[in-house]
Amino acid sequence: MNGIFTRRGVLKGTCGMAAGAALSGVTGWALDADVGQAAPQNAISPTDALKRLMDGNGRYAANQPTSKDFSAGRAARATAQYPVASVLGCGDSRVSPELVFDQTPGDIFTVRVAGNYSTVDLLASLEYSVAVLNAPLIIVLGHTNCGAISAVVKDLQDSKALPGHINVLVNAIKPGVEKAIAAGGDHMMDNAIEANVRYNVERLRSSQPILIERYKAKKLDIVGAVYQLATGKVKLL
Repeated sequence: MNGIFTRRGVLKGTCGMAAGAALSGVTGWALDADVGQAAPQNAISPTDALKRLMDGNGRYAANQPTSKDFSAGRAARATAQYPVASVLGCGDSRVSPELVFDQTPGDIFTVRVAGNYSTVDLLASLEYSVAVLNAPLIIVLGHTNCGAISAVVKDLQDSKALPGHINVLVNAIKPGVEKAIAAGGDHMMDNAIEANVRYNVERLRSSQPILIERYKAKKLDIVGAVYQLATGKVKLL
């Protein structure tokens, strides 16, 4: 995030944005008008943002990523950021959104937690990316062979005590996956992973006050996807 701001400043700024007030005067929040950029990279439609990421995933899965100069644009990124999408992803070390979608620093605003589920804190970060940074797209990104979903399956089937605070993750994920797990079947894990993604997509789409307003106005799209660990491909749900 750019600059230093107080909690009061965040609340005042995000609420003002939701009401349609301009945020360009809030100290520390660099917006388009502040830095004089006529057309920042994220001044695109949600559809175009999604295409950009899926095209990037196609390159990644084919092992043909674009050549990147990580020093290029570093000075400009020090003063502002214009992410084309936000990703609510799993903390799994095998799933890096910037690599998966073949993007560079500054392109994706990433929020990660084991099990890719939404909390109040993570929601606040996503709201920041949308209301202040103007990201036109949010992707809830699950992945195959998810350990967090496996933990929920084991908890529902065995009810064994989990160490530390892992039960917090399990309890947060349960509501979105219990039906898929109870249904069983050969594809129970895959179904539970997709169910968890869909559950959190719907939660974000209905989240007051910022996301729901932008989503209904079609200024923001919120979609779900599952990353296939074995192939590198992202499957949109």
